[in-house]
Amino acid sequence: MTNFPPQHQDRDPGLEHEMDPRPDYAPRFPGSGRLKGKTAIITGGDSGIGRATAVSFAREGADVAILYLDEDEDAEETKALVEKEGGKAMLIAGNVRSKAFCREAVETVVAAFGKLDILVNNAAHQEEKEDLREISEEQLAKTFETNIYGYFYMTQAALDHLKPGAAIVNVTSVNSYKGNDTLIDYSSTKGAITAFTRSMAMNLMDKKIRVNGVAPGPIWTPFIPMAMDAETVAEFGSQVPMKRAGQPNEVAAALLFLASDDASYFSGQVLHPNGGTIVGA
Repeated sequence: MTNFPPQHQDRDPGLEHEMDPRPDYAPRFPGSGRLKGKTAIITGGDSGIGRATAVSFAREGADVAILYLDEDEDAEETKALVEKEGGKAMLIAGNVRSKAFCREAVETVVAAFGKLDILVNNAAHQEEKEDLREISEEQLAKTFETNIYGYFYMTQAALDHLKPGAAIVNVTSVNSYKGNDTLIDYSSTKGAITAFTRSMAMNLMDKKIRVNGVAPGPIWTPFIPMAMDAETVAEFGSQVPMKRAGQPNEVAAALLFLASDDASYFSGQVLHPNGGTIVGA
């Protein structure tokens, strides 16, 4: 059963290097070259699911561009982990709420690596509010502009460079399917991401670009001590059938599968690493 030390971070976004215990990002198996020669962009790639995905992709042969807001220490650590796996790594700091930043980031990656094969839309924002009336215009705008506008902007920019065989993987959430009474705006954006994933899969089918999603349940990432009070953190994840929170590397395995040619017959689908919660597909 989950039993984390009570902890809280006042900083938004949260920081992985201040978490206790540190999340488990490490891939569990040796690489087999499943992404050899590929270039990937991962938004929110500095920590949590993004870090685990970056390291996993690098182990499988990819070069990785890590987009992040301002968590410099976490980002530098992730860059070093990617390079330790033998991949090239690039850090690009900025805000996916800006269409101009998204466009410039993609152009920078393509100029440096020569191409783009995989886009992982992962950056997100959440704030808990128990009453809908407590959600301010500022919070609503920040949540939607980060969680769904950013996915649109990054995908729009990437489409100028993605070729047949490319893959887009969007991180949605179990809350897209079951809702969450204190994450109403966040859950709404995650529902939009699920619909965006299915729509783009159909839109890009003839171009042979696959678009899929991953809908994690409770995962031990910097979101948690940042968004929750210390006592709630201590019991985080205990509500799911497996009675524990997941680790980022348990989600990254799903993203790796969908990004690789192992998932060549998957498009418009969502995988559910959520600790056993049964939801509609």
